[in-house]
Amino acid sequence: MEKDFKKIRIMNKSIKMQNKIINTFLIFLFGMILGIFSKWLDNLSIDDSVWWQHILGMLELRNVFSLFGIWLFIALTISVFSKTPKRASINVLCFFLGMTVSYHLYTILFCGFNPMRYMMIWYGFTLISPLLAYACWYAKGKNKISMIISSLILSVMFISSFHIGIWYFDLKSIIDLLIFIGTVIVLYVNPKNTIYSLVISIILAFMIRVVL
Repeated sequence: MEKDFKKIRIMNKSIKMQNKIINTFLIFLFGMILGIFSKWLDNLSIDDSVWWQHILGMLELRNVFSLFGIWLFIALTISVFSKTPKRASINVLCFFLGMTVSYHLYTILFCGFNPMRYMMIWYGFTLISPLLAYACWYAKGKNKISMIISSLILSVMFISSFHIGIWYFDLKSIIDLLIFIGTVIVLYVNPKNTIYSLVISIILAFMIRVVL
């Protein structure tokens, strides 16, 4: 079974254990920082007279981190640039653990309420994230299976980034467009695979929207 998977994408097992631990810890820390930062932004009342708050308002970071797509994009990036699919699973799990736990604790300690029902959605997603990361790692390969995986990922991001239906198509926001373009860049292998993946993903996205 492992030999069959190796045909999809070659693993790099040369990284030392010490480096693995350090990399995973940094990813966990990165998740914690983003979780705290995103919740802090939620509670921040922007005052344009304060220069750094004015910059935050211009960047619309509050809107960025409220999008589900940005978290998918970060997780995808961590996954495909990990050395092996197992490393991808561990790294993405640690990222979401850091993000969800820090976001939840910050809300309880500094905002005075416990959004347990909302957080259960994120905890559930965190539990299945290693399986999704394992599969996503193979999207960076060069064969047909990788192209199919890449198409599925792009279709999800396409639905997340655009308003689509049988008779309409519209961009949600510039931020969503940038996230989608970033996803295409992260998954890029060669022009042929990218074009095929994009075409398939668009068709799948419209089919999913029509069915749902």
